[in-house]
Amino acid sequence: MVSDMTSDATLSSHLQELRRGTVVVASLTVLREPGYGYSLLETLSAAGFEVEANTLYPLLRRLESQGLLTSSWNTDEARPRKFYRTTPDGDAIADTLRAEWSRLDTAITDLDKPGSPE
Repeated sequence: MVSDMTSDATLSSHLQELRRGTVVVASLTVLREPGYGYSLLETLSAAGFEVEANTLYPLLRRLESQGLLTSSWNTDEARPRKFYRTTPDGDAIADTLRAEWSRLDTAITDLDKPGSPE
């Protein structure tokens, strides 16, 4: 529970900062299979990730410009959709980020144990 001395704005800022990187890891993980932006939003939302379209679409473009995603248009349906998929570099980055996430989770859990180093 947040104390009365800590403002909602402070908490919100820290939560936003914490979530920012997790959306990158989650997106790279999900997009190992081709998917379009709206389906990614739905998948992330169902998994508990709070992300808005105006945050996700620029992220997808940035990851593509970094060579971590590739995209192609599917015009087979009435509404064309841009599908994204991780590149080999994107897969490698996702693996590294997930391993680091796991390491950090373990480290934080260890810090919370009685007798942990201070």
